[in-house]
Amino acid sequence: MTHLTNSFAALADPVRFAIVDRLLREGELSAGQIGAGFEISGPAVSQHLALLHQTGLVKRRRQAQRRIYSVHPAGLQAISDWINEARKFWEASLDRLEHALQQEKET
Repeated sequence: MTHLTNSFAALADPVRFAIVDRLLREGELSAGQIGAGFEISGPAVSQHLALLHQTGLVKRRRQAQRRIYSVHPAGLQAISDWINEARKFWEASLDRLEHALQQEKET
């Protein structure tokens, strides 16, 4: 659960969320390409990328002098699993409510 909490905390920051969203849409990008999309300093972008890497949401690899980032599917899988469980809970709850209201209506 701590990993999931850390993932949500990392994505709570608008810049980090935007980075992950962009990587999801565009695929692998260098740190410089990522930084070009924001009005923050290069070191600030690097700090955001380091935290996303630390939480397991993004992967990085070296390509000569550049660092290339991409979404780490396993990092997002825990979030996806949690969302699916929450959705199942609410769907079941709403189904029970609908059934109860239907029974009340029939009496």
